[in-house]
Amino acid sequence: MTRPIMEAGIELLREHFEVVVQPEERDLSREEFLEAIKGFDGVLSMLTNRIDEEVFKAAPRVKVFANYAVGYNNVDVDMASYYDVAITNTPDALTLATAELAWGLLFAAGRHIVASDRYTRDGRFLGWDPLGFLGQSVSGKKLGIIGAGRIGQAFGRMARGFNMELYYNSPHRKLEFERSTGAKYEDLFDLLPKVDFLAVHCPYSMHTHHLLGERELSLMKSSSVLINTARGAIIDEAALYEALKNKRIYGAGLDVFEKEPEIYPGLLDLDNVVASSHIGSATYESREDMSLLAAGSIVDILINNKVPSNCLNKEIFG
Repeated sequence: MTRPIMEAGIELLREHFEVVVQPEERDLSREEFLEAIKGFDGVLSMLTNRIDEEVFKAAPRVKVFANYAVGYNNVDVDMASYYDVAITNTPDALTLATAELAWGLLFAAGRHIVASDRYTRDGRFLGWDPLGFLGQSVSGKKLGIIGAGRIGQAFGRMARGFNMELYYNSPHRKLEFERSTGAKYEDLFDLLPKVDFLAVHCPYSMHTHHLLGERELSLMKSSSVLINTARGAIIDEAALYEALKNKRIYGAGLDVFEKEPEIYPGLLDLDNVVASSHIGSATYESREDMSLLAAGSIVDILINNKVPSNCLNKEIFG
């Protein structure tokens, strides 16, 4: 286990295996990681661990990597299949937590909550100000969603409480989502100038790298707020910095960054940015569910001879 996780998952694994947990609360370096996984049958790894051919060659005994995340852009799944190594992830366990965090960022960025908190803590709050910290209202506004998978749809369903007009873009239409929420499918370039808030929930891949760049950001309203809880490199961070600095868009709430943990120079100096530290799934309930799902997939594959539903390359089992 390359980082400590919630105890429930560790306890489940200890019922079946000798378990070694990397004790330090930091990421292993590449060299440390390659050395650490040798001699093990299963590895519970983090989204920061790159799983590729070098890894499979370095640790030929490993039969399953349980990726402690729903996204798996850090894993070469095709190469894993070539080496007959199972890859699992943690879908569903973090859906609501991530959608909730996206709403938190939406309100924080649209209503200047963080800046106002800092202002108050600094002792500058001297009384109610009729023009202080004016922000964007949410109720009744137009909300755009890029990516209508589990998290995007959960986020969209939450919008009904604010009586928002809902628009989405996805590789495929989601008809039940449309029926249950009134969401309208839009081409990306039609959606961008229409919405007041835009939330990114699509997976990261070569097809979504810099999906939102200078051209796309230029189409958004100057009063619009952009939220990203998916993966940082879906947005061109340099272009986002320029758009925010020059007030071409109103604000951004970001939980992920293009080159984590590095952040584009100057981005955090902007007063129209709210930044959190990749905490989308960080609730007690979600992280415990993730730990049990990841651990359970290892038990299923190595002990129960069962292909878990969250295996990403089931074809290796024939």
